[in-house]
Amino acid sequence: MSKFVAPRTPKGFRDFLPETMLRRSYVLDSIKEVFHLYGFEPIDTPILELHETLFGKYGEDAEQLIFTAQHGRSRRDPLAMRYDLTVPLARVVGQYESQLNLPFKRYHIAPVFRGERPQRGRYREFWQCDADTVGVASMSADAEIVIMMVQILRRLGFPQFVIKINHRQLLVAIGEFSGVPNEQLPDLYRSVDKFDKIGADGVKRELIERGIDSDAVSRMMDLIQSKEPGSNSLELIAKTVGDDVKGLDDLRQLAQLLAEASIPPENFDFDFTMVRGLGYYTGPIFETVISEPNLGSISGGGRYDNLIGMFRRQSLPTTGTSFGIERIIDLMNELALYPPHLGGTLVQALVTVFSDETRRESTRIAHQLRQAGINTEVYLGRRKLGRQLAHADKKGIPIVAIAGPDEIEAGVVKLRRLRDGEEKMVDLKKLAQSAGELLADR
Repeated sequence: MSKFVAPRTPKGFRDFLPETMLRRSYVLDSIKEVFHLYGFEPIDTPILELHETLFGKYGEDAEQLIFTAQHGRSRRDPLAMRYDLTVPLARVVGQYESQLNLPFKRYHIAPVFRGERPQRGRYREFWQCDADTVGVASMSADAEIVIMMVQILRRLGFPQFVIKINHRQLLVAIGEFSGVPNEQLPDLYRSVDKFDKIGADGVKRELIERGIDSDAVSRMMDLIQSKEPGSNSLELIAKTVGDDVKGLDDLRQLAQLLAEASIPPENFDFDFTMVRGLGYYTGPIFETVISEPNLGSISGGGRYDNLIGMFRRQSLPTTGTSFGIERIIDLMNELALYPPHLGGTLVQALVTVFSDETRRESTRIAHQLRQAGINTEVYLGRRKLGRQLAHADKKGIPIVAIAGPDEIEAGVVKLRRLRDGEEKMVDLKKLAQSAGELLADR
């Protein structure tokens, strides 16, 4: 006998049993339905990409988290595990552009991998859910992304959420106006991106430690913390930095489009401390937060007009969003946002089996229920009726169809709803209808 191996998963990786998978499927299916409403279509890509495809796209801090992979003895084409779904999209557009129609609106739902330190809400393997529009330079594409994000979060039942909006070029303009040297603007991104973690004092201290003049840091910190209700924050910045500063007009257009779509002001906020640390963003950026319970952001994205140019001769304007499925699911568990009928099983009816002699009739009953679209399980073991009913109850199956020798001879079936014990003796011709009535009245 081989040596015993203790069953366990690597840190940061998880198994999902049926009850958990049903909840995950509910979330993903809900998001897909909204994607389809807005005309986004699915793609998929390999888990492994060439090392050269991924590196040099995300920024120094992010690329430290990329898993590299070795295949056999060959080192000719080093591989890495995909870090997100955005760079693979850029590679797909560059590789298959002759087969794609622009604007190209795609969504992609798949696992990604990061060498994170595992903790609450952070895993080394987790699923992302992306939607992006390729080939549209106007703010109409960005506005549609934000509007779609709002509809998805509403459909999932989140009562309170805010989509923070900023602009990469505006942040650069604020840094330049404040006196941050051009060569140190990347340091500005990296430090301000930690605003939620280390606070204003921590960001200020880190920027000074990076060698940026303290007066420039103070001016910049005052500006990025400027706050007025709604789009008034934009005008506050304009009064100080200038009305024609890069990025400001984009955000004004975005605010107008969101207002025209009747997006409530409480669902979006212009926040100049929000950076999105990835290096490929070039325009408006988005991040959704739910403050209680606080698990950080649950979606993020923005415009990245130059990334696709790394995979083709000329770039294409692109904007999109990514939903953090794991955090959304954790929050929905905590806030009890799943519909009441979503139980631990997909099975809606169990057909009992009294003996080998009655099994054929039980199978026919199950077939009739399945023909009516009712998910049905025939009990496959050899146990007494009480054990079969206990099996259904433990699994969370709503109704049981009981067909013993007497019922079979009379051409009837006894239907029992386990929640309240209600029973119906029904003719086989009305079986599916009666079962449907019991299920509907849950």
